[in-house]
Amino acid sequence: MNVVAVVGPTATGKSGLGVELALALGGQVVNADAFALYRGMDIGTAKTTKAQRRGVVHHLVDVVGPDVAVSVAQYREAGRTVLADLAERGQRAVVVGGSGLYVRALLDPMQFPGTDPGLRETLERRAETEGAAAVHAELAALAPQAAAAIDPRNVRRVVRALEVYALTGRPPTTDLPTYTYEVPAVQLGLELDREALDAAITTRVESMWAAGLVEEVRTLRDAGMSRTARGAVGYAQVLAMLDGQVDEPTAQAQTVTATRRLARKQMGWFGRDPRVHWLAADAPDLLDQALALVADADAGRLVDPAAPTRRPLPG
Repeated sequence: MNVVAVVGPTATGKSGLGVELALALGGQVVNADAFALYRGMDIGTAKTTKAQRRGVVHHLVDVVGPDVAVSVAQYREAGRTVLADLAERGQRAVVVGGSGLYVRALLDPMQFPGTDPGLRETLERRAETEGAAAVHAELAALAPQAAAAIDPRNVRRVVRALEVYALTGRPPTTDLPTYTYEVPAVQLGLELDREALDAAITTRVESMWAAGLVEEVRTLRDAGMSRTARGAVGYAQVLAMLDGQVDEPTAQAQTVTATRRLARKQMGWFGRDPRVHWLAADAPDLLDQALALVADADAGRLVDPAAPTRRPLPG
């Protein structure tokens, strides 16, 4: 029985389709959104409510506090445990999320170097005191190719790369394994044309503001947030507002822009994976199309499992 993964850019309705598929297939949802793991990060992550879950069990949601940083390796270990448990009980796993590396870590063969919390804390402290550019420059001197592949503003990735280099003595690789399943799966990608996606993102951000995103971020900030949580789209912009760096209209506009940028990045990530079968998110028969693909995958009727049914529009 294949794991079903619903992937694609933000604001395309992945969570809703995931619930529908779980209900139709007698399955349970496994979260693959990096920030839905955190308790209290609800509005800004568009986390499904209890009512929206319609009785479907959701795994790997609200599992840690926002003051904790969860690594991809930790997610993989927890997620693989959930998948194994569901498989043993004969229940379908429906993986839902737009964090591409998390999806690949869950389904594909990947190796992760060890970690050293003390070393990481030291590197993070240096990043705060010396600045992001300084630690990125250090990485560039040690591992130019790895540094070139990492945005200097992405302090978390820069710190992780320096940590790996210190622990292994080798440049951290930026290469991912080939697109080969270690866990049998079928991936369903949701797409919208750019105009519709941009409109959906604007509407979503407006709804988050109306639902109390600013107050949610204020509460989380006062309780303590990790660097990872503080960097989440929406949260970073509101934190800047609360710190007096921008006014509220600017913070909201910046959140829309950052979310659109994230969507383009997700489209590029999943668009490179030839195993994803693309479906129009606004299709009236979306669920029927998705169920037909799952049935074909389970029966081995997909002539070429790596051949997508559709390709996403260019980002």
